[in-house]
Amino acid sequence: MSIKKIAKEAGVSTATVSRVLNNPGYKCSSEELRERIWKIARELNYMPNEAARNLKKGITNTSQKVWYLDVLMTRTGNLETDPFFSELLRVIESEIHRQGCILMHIFHQPLFSNDRKYRTENIDKIIVQMEPDGDIHSDGLIIIGKCNDNVLKKLSAKYRSIVSVNRNSTNYLVDEVICDGKRIAAMAVEYLIGLGHRKIGYVGDCHNESRYKGYQDTLFQYGIDMDISFVIEVEHTEAEGYAVMERLIQRGDAPTAIYCANDMIAIGMLKCLNKYKNRYYVPSIISSDDIEEAQYTRPMLTTVCLPKEEMGKFALYLLIDRLSGGHKGIVRTELEGKLMIRESCTLVENANRMEYYLSLIHISEPTRPRLI
Repeated sequence: MSIKKIAKEAGVSTATVSRVLNNPGYKCSSEELRERIWKIARELNYMPNEAARNLKKGITNTSQKVWYLDVLMTRTGNLETDPFFSELLRVIESEIHRQGCILMHIFHQPLFSNDRKYRTENIDKIIVQMEPDGDIHSDGLIIIGKCNDNVLKKLSAKYRSIVSVNRNSTNYLVDEVICDGKRIAAMAVEYLIGLGHRKIGYVGDCHNESRYKGYQDTLFQYGIDMDISFVIEVEHTEAEGYAVMERLIQRGDAPTAIYCANDMIAIGMLKCLNKYKNRYYVPSIISSDDIEEAQYTRPMLTTVCLPKEEMGKFALYLLIDRLSGGHKGIVRTELEGKLMIRESCTLVENANRMEYYLSLIHISEPTRPRLI
C-alpha cells in the first residue's frame, strides 16, 4: 500500500505522511492529525516499500520476514493523558515502520496498570475483546507502561513475544527495556538534598511503584526521616498536581521541596503557584520524564530525562530478535536517566525569592538544558 493512498485518505501531502511515519520528533500540525495518519496506515496494513529501499542499498534477493505487531498502552486512556507515553509511542511507531514491520493495533487499557481495580474486573473477557476479528494475528506485543503480573502472564499466552517498556521492572516475566524508577527518584531526591532540603515530599503513585520506593530509600540513605504527611498519592495528571498544590499552600507545615513522579503533576503544581503567587510558600519542584512541555514552564522545570528514543528502539530490537529465534532467555535492558537542571529548584534558604509563572507561548528555539 503506497503513501499516496494514506495521504489521500488523510487529506494531507505525501511529504507530511512520510515525515509522520519516519520521524517521531516531527512537529505535526496537531496530535489528532498524527493519530489519523497512523490509524489509516494501520487499517491499510502499510509497510515501507522494502524492494525500493533494498535497491537503493544495492541489496537483492532478500526475503525479510514481515512481523505483525501490536502496542498496548497501560497508563493512558487516550493520547492526551500523559505526553511522555505519547512521545514514547511516536518513537516505537516510527521504529516499527523503519524495520519493515506492520503495526496492527494500539490498545489502551489503563486498568492493566491498576492492581486494585484489576481485582474487580473480568480481565479474561477484556483480553478476548482485544483479539482481532480478521485472519491476521499479531506476532508480538510491546507494552508501554506498568502492567499487572497476572495480566502479563495471560498476554504471554496470546503472543509469541512480548517486550515491556517501563520504569518498573516486570521481574523477568517478559523481555523488558527499563529506565529504573528507583534510580530516577534517587537522582532527583539527591539533588534536592544537595540544595539543603530535608523536608522533601513525594506526589504520585505509591502502590508497587519503584519511584516511591526510590524516594523512601534515598531519604533513609541520607538519614532523613520520612514524614508520611508529605507523601500524597494521586493519579499522574496535571489536574491532580494543581489540586495538591492548592491544599499545600494552605498548610502551616509543608515540605520545602517536592519530588513529583512525573512532569504532568509538576506542571499542574507550577500552574497553581502561578495563579496564587503565594510568596510565603514557594517549594522547589523536581520531577521525571522530561516531556516537551517541561521546557516551556517558568521557571523551567528541573526533571530527570528518560531516553525515550533508545527505550523505543531497544524494545523493538528485542522483540524482533526473539521472534527471529535470536534469544530464548528473558532479557532486561536498563538505560540511564539524566538530570536536567533548570530553574524550578533552589537552595532551601532562597526558596521564597522565586517567582512562579507559566509561559503559554512556545518558542521555536527552546533554551538548551545543561546535562549532568
